[in-house]
Amino acid sequence: MSENIVKIENLCHRYSKTWAIKDINIEINKKGILGLLGSNGAGKSTTMNILCGVLNQTSGDVLIGGIDIRKNPKEAKKQIGFLPQNPPLHLELTVDEYLTHCAYLRLIDKKDIRKAVDAAKARCGVSHFSNRLLRNLSGGYRQRVGIAQAIIHKPQLVVLDEPTNGLDPNQIIEVRGLIKEIASERAVIFSTHILSEVQVLCQDIKMIEKGRVVFSDTMEAFNNYIEPTGVLMWMNNAPSKAELQALPGVTSAEFLTDKQVRLHINAAPDICEKIIEISVNKGWQLREISLEKSSLDDIFKQLSS
Repeated sequence: MSENIVKIENLCHRYSKTWAIKDINIEINKKGILGLLGSNGAGKSTTMNILCGVLNQTSGDVLIGGIDIRKNPKEAKKQIGFLPQNPPLHLELTVDEYLTHCAYLRLIDKKDIRKAVDAAKARCGVSHFSNRLLRNLSGGYRQRVGIAQAIIHKPQLVVLDEPTNGLDPNQIIEVRGLIKEIASERAVIFSTHILSEVQVLCQDIKMIEKGRVVFSDTMEAFNNYIEPTGVLMWMNNAPSKAELQALPGVTSAEFLTDKQVRLHINAAPDICEKIIEISVNKGWQLREISLEKSSLDDIFKQLSS
């Protein structure tokens, strides 16, 4: 794998008079998953479309394996696998027909196409649907075929734009597992507006809001950045609201049921430990306690202000 898989420098693009992205900088030099997080309309898809050569940028440079994608798009694109938000599936084709077509488009040597198709199917768990029409596959399996076309030519970089959108919970878990497997062999950029998806999958994160990078660090650093805003408690013998509001670090208490309460807090990293200790001493019969953290919208607002 090339030492420098992706290098994006001062990337800017505008549609008419509106800037979609401004001064985006991304560098990837190792395998694994980089999360590209942002609200809808933040500039994620524009960034990825430029990165994959679908769109020409207004200014800035994109290098894939050291190759400038605008100056030498054919060679640069050989190193990229791309699954856009709406997978480019031909529903009238079978899985084999479609992946064979993709292999031709990727300029795979004719004698190697059968092997490449079989390997991509096996990696994505769709070998048993080889002769089935794509229109007759479930959403989860269509997405697997979409990922198969993105890796069929064994690229250095795989770019996935909202790959779990529209899937049910079981399908999401399956696709997550597949993405992790793929990332063990190559670099993956995973775009989403769902914070939990990034937290589960990614080692590093870039957050884009209003077309600019507003956070760039490890997932661990990002999780530490998200401050707790509340505590949820379930008790068999709950005290009064006034007693709960008198707890250190608690600003207000809100009973959701007679046994469930939400505490709003200001700042206390060990507040749960303190509440557990008090509840034992006072016989509240605490059954469960958990921290609530800032919503993604709150984080976006805070980072982009």
